[in-house]
Amino acid sequence: MKPLGPRTLRPLIIAAAAACALGGAHAASPAWAATLTQAADTRGLPAGAAVAADTSIHVAVSLKLRNEAELDALVADIMAGRSQTRLTSAQVLDRHSPTVEQAQAVASYLRDAGFANVAIAPNRMIVTGDGSAATIQRAFNTSLRHFQVEGRDAYANESAAQVPASLAGIVNAVHGLDNVNPLHLFHERAARDRAAVGPDTAVGHRPAEFATIYNADPLSTASDTTIAIMAAGDISQSLTDLAAFVSQSGYDSPKIKEVFTSQRSGDTAGVIEWDLDSQTSLGVAGGKVKKMIFYIARDVFSLAPFVEAFNLSVADNEAQIVNASLGTCEIGEHNNGDEAAIDASFKVGIAQGQTFTISSGDSGARQCSSNITGGESYPAVSPYATAIGGTLLQTNNQTEYASETVWALGGGGMSTTEKVPKYQKKAIDSIDLTGRGIPDISFSASPASGAIIVIDGGNDTEQVGGTSLSAPMFMGFWARIQTMHANALVSPNHAIYKFTKKKSNAKLYTHDVTSGSNGYQAGPGWDLGTGYGSLDVAAFADFVDTHAGF
Repeated sequence: MKPLGPRTLRPLIIAAAAACALGGAHAASPAWAATLTQAADTRGLPAGAAVAADTSIHVAVSLKLRNEAELDALVADIMAGRSQTRLTSAQVLDRHSPTVEQAQAVASYLRDAGFANVAIAPNRMIVTGDGSAATIQRAFNTSLRHFQVEGRDAYANESAAQVPASLAGIVNAVHGLDNVNPLHLFHERAARDRAAVGPDTAVGHRPAEFATIYNADPLSTASDTTIAIMAAGDISQSLTDLAAFVSQSGYDSPKIKEVFTSQRSGDTAGVIEWDLDSQTSLGVAGGKVKKMIFYIARDVFSLAPFVEAFNLSVADNEAQIVNASLGTCEIGEHNNGDEAAIDASFKVGIAQGQTFTISSGDSGARQCSSNITGGESYPAVSPYATAIGGTLLQTNNQTEYASETVWALGGGGMSTTEKVPKYQKKAIDSIDLTGRGIPDISFSASPASGAIIVIDGGNDTEQVGGTSLSAPMFMGFWARIQTMHANALVSPNHAIYKFTKKKSNAKLYTHDVTSGSNGYQAGPGWDLGTGYGSLDVAAFADFVDTHAGF
């Protein structure tokens, strides 16, 4: 055979170099490894053309925890009330975070693939970068296609995301490859011209009035507890509204911290949401918290930006309580890996002593669309979150508790992707739970008994409800109880189930909601409409004081 000359070899060398430039993975027998990120569910959506190759997209790669069985055992003990052990951030880094070498291996791969702005999260659980659609195709062996969702442009990966086999033991999932699973903010506006109603009916309330109604006034303020709110986009108007609310309420100005978890955007779609979260939590906390931190994601088009936001709230380990009044269909979040990444962050947070209060949803018993069997709102169904449902609250003379019924749109039901946690399974025998049941507890959420919040820089007010009201309400109440205990309490979930299952205990500090339906009929004890109902907060705090295991 005649040897190949230079003129023959040169095209072959160029071809080989081109194959390497494409990641080497498209050569014969590519050594790809699977991740948890599956092809996006685009059933019922008309597909458009392929996303333009130069379209810029932000991605986050979540990494696997180390010694996860050890962490799971600790978290299970905490959630069951068997342990009060709390890990420091340094202990998490030492025992459970990915190693420096693992995080750098992922970061190097992204840079070599063509991603810019590559960054490693402080706890090394997330590596982020910005790349084009073409870069994503090379790096993760999947292509993106264009879709129209609720009148906006969206995109989705056509096949499962993969990484090189060398990263198989490090990478969990790739986030940001689709935004066709819409994120919902769980606030509901009341009609601004609704007729005035008298005693013994549902009326709107200033945030501080809920502290009176649910008997939190006897407690100290939350002056020593830091709370955090998940937000997105441009929150400047909400901060202006909060300042006006503080002035009008006669409170001292709270310390505010803004943490941008990815690139900034001008999205103002959530202004009313962040107004409701911040004013409600501060008002029911007695007008004082140690600090209020806003973790600000890029936008609310999908849950993917909040993978970074939740993780950063855990990596910072500064807030004792983190609230998110948002969610989306759990099935999509399970399939794209967001659920696994956020659950991992929640687990670490629980081990550090943090609590996550999450709205249960405003779509009644089914968050997922009708063409999908079952499915509730994530992250409410996470076993590491405290899911807060909604009621229609009635009062006497504005601030005296009278009664509650299930708010028909309050989220509740059984998860199809999350298993029943042991702390819940052992406590509930009236319902055969096939998955994590939500909510855990509930508070006022119907717009008819909603919060009257300050808007437009203090020039106007609006009455707003939704489980976006009930979740930050519980955050404010729990913050007061945490301050009373030097922030030494761990997640309340185990105690809520361990103690409240006994009817004699429940009568001491709960308002058992036994009427109404959100698709599930309310009844005595725990149910899928309102969980254990709402709390008499001072009585609950007294119980915490006198019972070991909280």
